Amino acid sequence: MTVTTPSRTYDVLIGAGVAMSSADRLRAALAGARKVHVFVDGSLRNATVVAFLAHVRNAGFEVRDSPVLVSEDAKVLQNLYHMLQPLAGRELDRADAVIALGGGIVGDMAGFAAASYRRGIRWINVPTTLLSMVDASVGGKTGVNLRVGLELQKNMLGAFWQPSLVLADPTLLESLDDRHYRSGLAECVKHALLSADWQDAELEQWMRANAALIVARDPDTLTELIARNVAIKARVVGTDEREESSGPSGRALLNLGHTFGHAIETLENVSPSPDRSLAPLHHGEAVALGLICAARTAELTRHVGDGFTDHLRGLLKTLHLPTAAHGLPAPAAIIERMHHDKKVLSGKLRLILPTGPGTCAVVPAPDDDVLHQAIEAIQA
Repeated sequence: MTVTTPSRTYDVLIGAGVAMSSADRLRAALAGARKVHVFVDGSLRNATVVAFLAHVRNAGFEVRDSPVLVSEDAKVLQNLYHMLQPLAGRELDRADAVIALGGGIVGDMAGFAAASYRRGIRWINVPTTLLSMVDASVGGKTGVNLRVGLELQKNMLGAFWQPSLVLADPTLLESLDDRHYRSGLAECVKHALLSADWQDAELEQWMRANAALIVARDPDTLTELIARNVAIKARVVGTDEREESSGPSGRALLNLGHTFGHAIETLENVSPSPDRSLAPLHHGEAVALGLICAARTAELTRHVGDGFTDHLRGLLKTLHLPTAAHGLPAPAAIIERMHHDKKVLSGKLRLILPTGPGTCAVVPAPDDDVLHQAIEAIQA
């Protein structure tokens, strides 16, 4: 499918094998390029990396690669500097390009490197996690975290820099462990909660009906899941590329659950289960918990009726996503972190809240006592 934004129009190819069989698409997207640098998720299987590099080389490009350390602590400006070094060392010019082969962190950092080098060169995103395929790979948000004192603030530095092509290949998910796979499902639930305004009002119902096949990674079901989520993301991004609107069609709606989620994601000792060795939370786990907080806030502020949160919990449990966090600090500490969120405008915190089946809205944050009760909804 095609993503159309004011700055760039590009295709997202979805299907088994597209990552290794798209030479013509690569050449078309990177017309005029000679050199390509591939930033690789350091946790990928070597066979996958070797096969992909050979594919790009056979497409006619001079290829080299660099590994990227995949962690929120490593997603910082200092490591972006090191990523830029081989681009300059190889003397890539404005016609050349970067490819990201990995999950959301690799895509965020490689895209930001492409946006920064020579004030912007082309890049291609080849996501290898479900979370990245259904969400992070589309829309051009790139960036790194910023450490302020002891606190890691998520994605505070970055650029909107659209890719030239996205290759979403479900076969790349075969080696993904269950926890990382389920993490991606949280973004699918998020899209389902806002899908009615984006031409797919039946997404939540479809996910509930096909939950067992989704958890089992049925190939056809997985392809449809990715395609429906990318379609929603593409429609939203097409209306508000740079998240400048707070209206009913604004891109800020895609941050549903993220204001709460980002506040707990980087807490080192918070776990999705009583097993504290699973700390810290993965991004999707934090988003799932953030969705519960947003739903509970919406109940308390009468944006939705009673029972909405429990209904959501049921879907998350069916998809084997966490509905409670272990090791949370006091709600006041989390609320303080929320005030560093990028959606703070003129000193006022804003939240995205459900307003009904498949609909959401950007609203001013309620009083802290309401947020306190919402956070209590996820305390183990």
